[in-house]
Amino acid sequence: MTTATENWLTRRWGKWVVPYAALWITMLIGGVVVVVLALVTAEVYDNVVDDAGLANLDKPALAFMEQLRSPGLDAFVTGFTNIGGGIGMPILGSILTALLIYTSRSWRPLILIGGAAAVSVTATTLGKKMIGRVRPDHADAVPPYETSPSFPSGHTLNTTVVIALVVYLACLQIKRTSARIGLIAAGVIFIVAMGLSRVYLGHHWLTDVIVGWVIGLAWVGIVILAHRFFHALRHREHAGDAPTFEHPAHLHDGAAGGAADGTAQTDANDADTPGPAGRSAASG
Repeated sequence: MTTATENWLTRRWGKWVVPYAALWITMLIGGVVVVVLALVTAEVYDNVVDDAGLANLDKPALAFMEQLRSPGLDAFVTGFTNIGGGIGMPILGSILTALLIYTSRSWRPLILIGGAAAVSVTATTLGKKMIGRVRPDHADAVPPYETSPSFPSGHTLNTTVVIALVVYLACLQIKRTSARIGLIAAGVIFIVAMGLSRVYLGHHWLTDVIVGWVIGLAWVGIVILAHRFFHALRHREHAGDAPTFEHPAHLHDGAAGGAADGTAQTDANDADTPGPAGRSAASG
C-alpha cells in the first residue's frame, strides 16, 4: 500500500468514520436514555397522580378549555391538531427535512430528524402501553374521538422533537439574528399550540401534554449534543472548532488547508455556518 493511499485512508477515517460513529453512538445511547425516561416518568406518574391530582390540575384545565369552545373554533383546532397526528406530522416532517437537505446539500438532517422521530415514537408507544391512562370522557371531548391510551401525548412529544430540530438546523443556515428569532418564536408557538390543542379538544389531560413537552425537549437536547459532538470531531483537523451561532467557522481557512490535500471542496461543503448568501454552504 502506497503512502498516498495510506494518507487518503487516514483522512477519510478521521473525517467520516469516526465523526459519524460518534454521532450514531451518542444518539443511540441518548435514545435509550429517553425511552427509559419515558418509562420511569410513567411509573412515577402512576404513583403520584391520583384523583386529587386530577382535581387540582387536569380537570380544571379541561373545564376551562370547554368554556372556550365554539363550532367554528372546534373545527379550526381539529384541523390544526391533525397536523401533529400519525399522518400529518410525518408528511410535514418529511417536507421540512427535504427542504433542509436541499438547502444544506447534506443528508445529515435526515439522520438527525429521522432518528429523533423514531425514538420519540418509540417512547410514546411504550409509555402509553405501560401506563394505560384513560383519556377524558367522550362527553367532555370534541369528535372524532380517540381510544388509545392517553399518557403521554404523542402529538405533543413528536411535534416538539420534529419542529424543534427543524428550527435548530434551519437557524444554522440563517445569518440574520432577527430571522432566527422569528423562526424560533414560530416554532415555540407551534409546539405550545399543538399541546394545548389536545387539551382543548378533550383528547388529553394537561399532564399528558406537559410530560410530552418535557421528554421531547430532553431528547432534542441530546440530539443537538450529538450533532455538536459530530462537528467537534469532524472539524478538529479541517476547520477548527465546531461552529456556533456566535462564532461561525472560517470557510476560507478550511479551504486553504484543504487545497493542499485535495479536500477543500468537501471541507467547505460540510461547514454549519452562514455563507455569503445568508445561509450555509451545507448545514446539519
